[in-house]
Amino acid sequence: MSNKAEAAALPWAQGRGIPTRVIPTLPDAGEADIALCEVLMAAGVNLVILSGYLRKLGPRTLEAFAGRILNTHPALLPKFGGKGMFGRRAHEAVLAAGELETGATIHLVDGEYDTGSIIAQRAIPIPTGADVAAVEELVMAAEASLFVETLTRIQTGQLNF
Repeated sequence: MSNKAEAAALPWAQGRGIPTRVIPTLPDAGEADIALCEVLMAAGVNLVILSGYLRKLGPRTLEAFAGRILNTHPALLPKFGGKGMFGRRAHEAVLAAGELETGATIHLVDGEYDTGSIIAQRAIPIPTGADVAAVEELVMAAEASLFVETLTRIQTGQLNF
């Protein structure tokens, strides 16, 4: 599912026979929340995985799936999180702060940006002289592998939250 029809994940999923759905969050976020929650519940979803979803979820979805919504963040939370702190912006902030390491975080989603309980993190050193693009590439790779490992641990019962 995506709130954007042009999301790269949609054709990827369709090509693998995975049903897709687009539910725009604009112009009515309340209607989108109701639709999203209904579709997830009708599909029997147990765990909601956000990846690249840059909107707050609405109260209906948050309540229905409380403690069962995971998101990935391109930095080591709680630093460099919050509204507007996504993608390249997070990497720029990390470099501007002179950090020696960055990383990826998997966290539970609550009603605020990036404040839910941390489920997993992976720190990676920032190479000397690395620019934003280099840091972004390193973190994207770390996020992807950490998310897959975390979901595998959940599926096999090694990780409960």
